[in-house]
Amino acid sequence: MRKLPLLLVLVLGGCVENHAPPFANLPYEPFSRTDAVAIATREWRLWGSRVGEAPDYTQSAAGMAERQPGLWQRVGEYWWEGMNTGEPDAAWTGKHDARGQVFPVARNGDYAWSAAFISYVMRIAGAGPAFPYAPDHATYINYAARAALGKIRDPLLIAENPAAYAPRLGDLACIGRGKARGLTFAALPTAYNFPAHCGIITGGGPGDVDIIGGNVDDAVVLEHVATDATGHLDNWLVILRVLYRAN
Repeated sequence: MRKLPLLLVLVLGGCVENHAPPFANLPYEPFSRTDAVAIATREWRLWGSRVGEAPDYTQSAAGMAERQPGLWQRVGEYWWEGMNTGEPDAAWTGKHDARGQVFPVARNGDYAWSAAFISYVMRIAGAGPAFPYAPDHATYINYAARAALGKIRDPLLIAENPAAYAPRLGDLACIGRGKARGLTFAALPTAYNFPAHCGIITGGGPGDVDIIGGNVDDAVVLEHVATDATGHLDNWLVILRVLYRAN
């Protein structure tokens, strides 16, 4: 009898809980910071290698990168591959809801995809089921905070105080937004969801780090963020130390 392809075996066995390709699900190679940084950097280049600009909140739908041909589909891939099976958000794109209907620009905030971007990068880099994939950053911030308290067995993320831990390549730097702008590291984990933004550390030099994040001015953007003399990030909520299996 001819052997079934491995992916089909996994599907029939009920082991596949996402839409990722076999090389990420198995994974073919150990989950590494090198791969995570390379994937985030690749996506940044795909979006035009933009370096931090002030967001233009007055631009029209026609000018938004996430709604451009080739890019709205890429956002859809972040949702589809980054989310677990059954997550309604997995069907979204950069301009469509789960029914394939174009949503108005005024509702862009309801379809924010920065957490989907991080989930995509971690998934494709081979993080496997250990990463808490989610459509919002608060889910994995709180996961990492619980892990720091010893409440998660064999965690993949550990929350670190930005005042005491200098981020490494591949770590995630997170900041509160909106009503959570005043949230502090000491308040984590929270018993509620909150608005936030996380990006992945991809480089840097003396006095700064490079952070790539999604849905920054409706694109994937690299920002140069200043650090203090010891490499710590000032005024950030938390650093999520990623426990890669390899460098």
